[in-house]
Amino acid sequence: MGIVQRQGLRNTVISYVGLGIGFVNTTLVLPRLLAPAQLGLLSVLVSLATMGALVSALGFTNTTLRYFPYFRNREAGHSGFLPLLLGLPLAVFVLVAAVLWLGRPLVLRWYAHDAAMLGPHYAVMLGIALCILVYNLLEAYTKSLFHTSFSSFLTDVLQRLLIVGAALLYGMGLLSFDGFVLAYLGSYASISVLLLGYLAVIGELHLRPTRAVLRVRPMSELLRFGSFALLGNISGTLLITIDSLMLGSHSFADAGIYNIALNISTALAVPFRALYKTAYPLIAEYWKEGATAKMLDFYRRTTRLTTALGAYLALGIALNLPFIYSLIHRPEYAAGTVAVLLLLAGRLTDGITGVNGIIVVTSPRYRYDLLFNVGLSVGIIGLNYLLIPRLGLTGAAISNALALAGINLARTWFVWHSFGWQPFDLRILYILLLASGAAAGAWALPAPDNIYLTLCLRGGVLTLLYGAGLLATGVVPEVSALWQQALRRLPRR
Repeated sequence: MGIVQRQGLRNTVISYVGLGIGFVNTTLVLPRLLAPAQLGLLSVLVSLATMGALVSALGFTNTTLRYFPYFRNREAGHSGFLPLLLGLPLAVFVLVAAVLWLGRPLVLRWYAHDAAMLGPHYAVMLGIALCILVYNLLEAYTKSLFHTSFSSFLTDVLQRLLIVGAALLYGMGLLSFDGFVLAYLGSYASISVLLLGYLAVIGELHLRPTRAVLRVRPMSELLRFGSFALLGNISGTLLITIDSLMLGSHSFADAGIYNIALNISTALAVPFRALYKTAYPLIAEYWKEGATAKMLDFYRRTTRLTTALGAYLALGIALNLPFIYSLIHRPEYAAGTVAVLLLLAGRLTDGITGVNGIIVVTSPRYRYDLLFNVGLSVGIIGLNYLLIPRLGLTGAAISNALALAGINLARTWFVWHSFGWQPFDLRILYILLLASGAAAGAWALPAPDNIYLTLCLRGGVLTLLYGAGLLATGVVPEVSALWQQALRRLPRR
């Protein structure tokens, strides 16, 4: 846990700084300056770009995390792995971009209600797709080198600051909306260039191709794994993009309101993402070494941590949603309140089930994950098709929550059935009961007229009751250890 604790702690700190910036961006800047339809346009552009980048990558982000331990040799430039990692996906991107451009009339017909908004910015979508592709490939490479903090800083802090800055310029009239969209593209380009520069600074930018890369592992094996990973990634990406894409076909405004709801619920996923960035290459190393006992211990400990933190964040956000929406000063965005609660439920399930997906996709039985992912894709598209026309953005949130819960339960069962591992014990139940009791106590308190006092009261009581319960029972030893460490650092008289 040493590497995980150091990198995970840094990533968590960076992520929560970024979360604060993202919260300001989401609740105080963008919704105040942009109409829901304009936010909906941005979400559709990014969703289309993300899908284009995903297809172009050919699953090489996962391939890197899975197979880089076999190529690792700094003195030999990692056998020319980086040129291979970048070269083939960029070649495929040229074809994908051509297909997307030729398919422009069909896309605009799908978004007929708001085609006048989408059409002028269609080329920007292709630029965002290229930047996402390059960044994701480089990030996978840096993860495999166990350098995860800088990439976290770029996405969680710097990019959000750039977007905030561009939005403020738009609000002051110094940028037109078209200029803001270009600046939005610039934020993606900036972090890609900076990550490339970071690799050069640390001496890991090995761009010289070598034939040695073909001798480490068979290319057919890499491509085969990548193809399975690609199909799996499509389902995972659909989970976060298909809602905006399908909602946008009905109304960019609904897509914008839903995007704010999704951003609010994202606070729950921050600690999970920080952990998973380090967990992926570490679990790959465990598989390589055959260290199954270490992997099971890691599975159980991280599940306790993600459950404890996830329950606290989910309930804290749910209790204070009126405060969050009051900061936006646009009542139309509060239509996403129910969607936030549903999305929180889905993300909490993801936290409670731990690193199951990483274990499956890095295991020798990674092919079976494709069955779950195909089922997820079919399920979420089918649910959206049925529910969005009837329930609008609430229907999209229901689909998202059910799909996320379903895929995680399926993967958890598969890990238990295939390897005999499951991360649950009575401590998980105790954590959930403690969190529920603390939330009930906070909710039962009379709410003051001042919404800021309500936030402090509910948040404070939830934190006090839940924190005291965790420390008194000791159900999460890692929390108790951190508390004792903090006490030891206090100055003594």
